[in-house]
Amino acid sequence: MQNTAIEISGLHKTYENGFQALAGIDLEIKRGEIFALLGPNGAGKTTLISAICGIVQPSAGRILVCGHDNVADYRAARTAIGLVPQELATDAFESVWNTVNFSRGLFGKPRNADYIEELLKRLSLWDKKDEQIRRLSGGMKRRVMIAKALSHEPDILFLDEPTAGVDVELRKSMWAQVRALQETGVTIILTTHYIEEAEEMADRIGVINKGRLVITETKDALIKKMGKRQMVFSLREPLQDIPSDMADYALALADNGNKLVYTYNAHQEDRDISDLLECLREKNIRPKEIESRQSSLEDIFIQMVG
Repeated sequence: MQNTAIEISGLHKTYENGFQALAGIDLEIKRGEIFALLGPNGAGKTTLISAICGIVQPSAGRILVCGHDNVADYRAARTAIGLVPQELATDAFESVWNTVNFSRGLFGKPRNADYIEELLKRLSLWDKKDEQIRRLSGGMKRRVMIAKALSHEPDILFLDEPTAGVDVELRKSMWAQVRALQETGVTIILTTHYIEEAEEMADRIGVINKGRLVITETKDALIKKMGKRQMVFSLREPLQDIPSDMADYALALADNGNKLVYTYNAHQEDRDISDLLECLREKNIRPKEIESRQSSLEDIFIQMVG
């Protein structure tokens, strides 16, 4: 079995009004990984997902889904995908069981009560199987949407803003559900506005801005490559100015001169601050406390897309 779930090459999408939503996307997503797609509003996230799912027709480029061309072999490509849209769209008066079972039938899959039961139990929906959708909480409705998307046993699951409008406790529960799905071999692609969601869950992160993929990296590699580290020295006595002969160090004053901040690249693992400490001692600049900080994924995201 090939190791690639999705392979995209030279993908462009320009709408009739001239707006270029995608501008030359090249991307490969491996089987079984959780891939988070980050980007500001209007960056092209939804257009990219819609193109992969066959909802939007690209202007140029090629998309392979589990080895199937999503234009030439549309049916096989679409069957490999489960999509959970941001909007909660279900028949409010239908039961959970019937809703999920019906979705399975839409893909021509034979009835499989055992699989539907296992799926509902896995998503903590089994005790709600006979409940009408309209009587469920927002979090439960979102789980029903995931169950619908998984009803036909797809290899790939798209989650478009899966925890939008969900409280923190339920969000963490959803994260656990997604990890459990990954353990069954499902490839998961999610878009999110919650940076901590990507930081918590994703194996790899892609940042899209103005229709272009700015970067795709593992979370750790991204922080290592783009991140900054800081040493914050809380001083016993405030400084008015940084000594001119310390200009070689990236130093800045904060808190009315009561703090001295040293910033350096996170990937400089061999950075030795002993010279700086020696220099501070020679200048009789005595810190009473030293704090170390590192850029979060949110810092890096803001740095990349503004």
